[in-house]
Amino acid sequence: MARLSYPRAGTPRPAALPPAERTVGQLIAESIRLYGAHFKRALLLGIAPAVLVVVGTHVSRSALWVITPTASAALVSAAYVGACVLVLERRPPNRRLVLAWLVGWIVFVPVPFLVVGFVLPALLWLAAFGLVVPVLVVENLAPRAAFARSWQLARAGYVHVLGSLATLAIVVLLTQGMLAFLLRGTGGTALSTAFFLANVVVSPLLFIGAALLYVDQTARVE
Repeated sequence: MARLSYPRAGTPRPAALPPAERTVGQLIAESIRLYGAHFKRALLLGIAPAVLVVVGTHVSRSALWVITPTASAALVSAAYVGACVLVLERRPPNRRLVLAWLVGWIVFVPVPFLVVGFVLPALLWLAAFGLVVPVLVVENLAPRAAFARSWQLARAGYVHVLGSLATLAIVVLLTQGMLAFLLRGTGGTALSTAFFLANVVVSPLLFIGAALLYVDQTARVE
């Protein structure tokens, strides 16, 4: 019987593929690596979604429908802009950052309503136009041209973008739930506090991965 061989400890890991050929799994791995390399700064990206989760559990459903497309979209857009600055290592003028934030706000407004359709419509929308935020951070384009550029980048590997966003969302949601469960069970932490801490720690991975997609798709276009 053939014996199974396993890599020895200390064996160098396989070389990462270039961005133009990067798989979904390698995008997740690179996102985790970047998160670890910039942990303190990246942790700040999780405050906005964590606040939204806590607020969402303490307001009525009617108020939630008002808050979701307004304050939540604005906070999520701000976290995404911050992730783009961190991952892409660009610091454009403040007016460009504000423009990216405003356009990102517009993009995220319909997402909560699209999620009602079993999440897929929201992912399809974000895969097509979510890259407009890093486009505005990196490239000196007007909003209309930035939307066209985002669609061009998405078409260069739409399945990769869609699959990456879906995988990032699944990984983040599962990890948040597991961490909140552990905090609640072992530390005796209140449920709202457990979910707040879990979001602060885990949600930055979603924004970092989304920003890293810009690198992949730009390489595919070029």
